[in-house]
Amino acid sequence: MEAHEKKVALVSGANTGIGYEVAKALADKGYSVYVGSRDMEKGQIAAAKIGGQAKAIQLNITDTSSINAAVKQIESDSGFLTLLVNNAAISNVGKQGKTMEEMLGAQMPSVAVISDMRTVWDTNVFGTLAVTQAFLPLLRNATDARIVTVSSALGSLTVNSDPENPYRSAFDAVYGASKTALNGVFLSLAIELESSNIKVNLVSPGFTATALNNFQGTDTVEEGSLEVVRVALAEDIPTGSFTGPTSFTGPGNKLPW
Repeated sequence: MEAHEKKVALVSGANTGIGYEVAKALADKGYSVYVGSRDMEKGQIAAAKIGGQAKAIQLNITDTSSINAAVKQIESDSGFLTLLVNNAAISNVGKQGKTMEEMLGAQMPSVAVISDMRTVWDTNVFGTLAVTQAFLPLLRNATDARIVTVSSALGSLTVNSDPENPYRSAFDAVYGASKTALNGVFLSLAIELESSNIKVNLVSPGFTATALNNFQGTDTVEEGSLEVVRVALAEDIPTGSFTGPTSFTGPGNKLPW
């Protein structure tokens, strides 16, 4: 592998919300940033606002042809990828505008529609892994590469099994459990890659007001992006970590699995 002075990042779901804030922070630090977006026009608008070396790229993480086209584009442009930020996710299926309480009520395991559950998991778990697998060759081409995957403290089995946790009733079978599965898959990947040049880290942004929760979160997207950005930029964090905002984590921002 050759040493690369330029740093190249891809952020999925980066045309809005936390993904946008992460892409902007990376561009401000001199990264060449690919702003991943299902809608190319929205991605181009976001990249233009970010400025610097930000460039829109069409990326639907549930579409194999879209993933492969993105890989080919970045391979042609750079030949390597320094940082992959897996941010794209969905929380529910159906019409927009449902309150968080309505979403959660419909996603409890006793009543969850299995086809809806499959759709959410197809994005949050299978699509996220598919993107990661596709970009592994370009990550291997970098001197030191990292995969930062946006998860959620809601997926922590340790936290949710604690009767003292006042939020455990929000642990649903569709979104919450998809983050548990995501954690398991990417911890497995961290273990597999621990002797390679690629680090794998998981991050919870905290309870951020985004479209995922009908903007009912308590933190702004700027606040929610802080831990993701910290981990994305900190090249010395050990692989296999799961961290979150200091407001609800232990020493070193660690979250329990």
